[in-house]
Amino acid sequence: MKQSGPKVVALGGGHGLYASLSALRRVTDRLTAVVTVADDGGSSGRLRRELGVLPPGDLRMALAALCGDDEWGRTWRDVVQHRFRSGGDLHDHAVGNLLIVALWELLGDTAPGAGPAGASATVAGLDWVGRLLGAHGRVLPMAAVPLDIVADVRGADPARPGAVGQVRGQVECAKTPGAVLGISLVPADPPACPETLAAVEDADWLVFGPGSWFTSVLPHLKVPALARALTAARGRRVVALNLAPQPGETDDFSPQRHLEVLRAHAPGLRVDVVLADRGVVDDPDALDKAVQDLGGRLVLADVAADDGSPRHEPARLAQAFVQIFGE
Repeated sequence: MKQSGPKVVALGGGHGLYASLSALRRVTDRLTAVVTVADDGGSSGRLRRELGVLPPGDLRMALAALCGDDEWGRTWRDVVQHRFRSGGDLHDHAVGNLLIVALWELLGDTAPGAGPAGASATVAGLDWVGRLLGAHGRVLPMAAVPLDIVADVRGADPARPGAVGQVRGQVECAKTPGAVLGISLVPADPPACPETLAAVEDADWLVFGPGSWFTSVLPHLKVPALARALTAARGRRVVALNLAPQPGETDDFSPQRHLEVLRAHAPGLRVDVVLADRGVVDDPDALDKAVQDLGGRLVLADVAADDGSPRHEPARLAQAFVQIFGE
């Protein structure tokens, strides 16, 4: 089947990446999602602790976002997103999480016919699920091993509001009452997924965000091999800003503050375009200056949903990407 559109790699995790993928699959047939693997809560955290696997939840959500709008795609999207409700051990497990982990166990790194030549069981398993779902793109992990996020937080202890300490784990980082100053990863130099590095090198466009800044977007820039690939890549880079601060992570952050934090975590990263919703930008001049400091240009567009929620409308976001990719 002939593929069309630019080669796009979208980086993130959770609901933010779901939003960007839901838009980007309308724009190009050559789409790869690179997904954070630091989740330690809920179904993903339980499977990670019990079986030692990558947390599958954000990978599952990315695959669901790539399902088609036909009956097949809608049905499989609902199946993999379905969560069991019970009083037992299956409670809150997502069907897609179990399916992904089952494929990983069945394939194994040395299993004959596990997938494309040289692909690990992790990548092969995701490719098999993608084929089952009829996914409009490929989903790859950010790193080959599970990661922990460690955040430097001011005021994590309410009794010592000025003190800076560390909080470990994605869940704890996301719900800390303090102000997150920066993040690091454990292990500090994890092995990057080779297929991910190859996709980044080959991309025409690299898309960061929207999403939880410290737990979904910035972690990609803290995997050394991936950060080097993102910095050296020939493709152009787009940062899609959030519609509202993330409670517990970026409370009171302005749009430009998001960019300042991005620059602090990846000082060598050049950004070509920053996309923001015109309705949430209070100071376009300040934001434009922050964008120029990263070497890019600012694009303002109407990409928010009409219901007033901090949610991107896929069709509007897709149109904004069409404009950016075409210029």
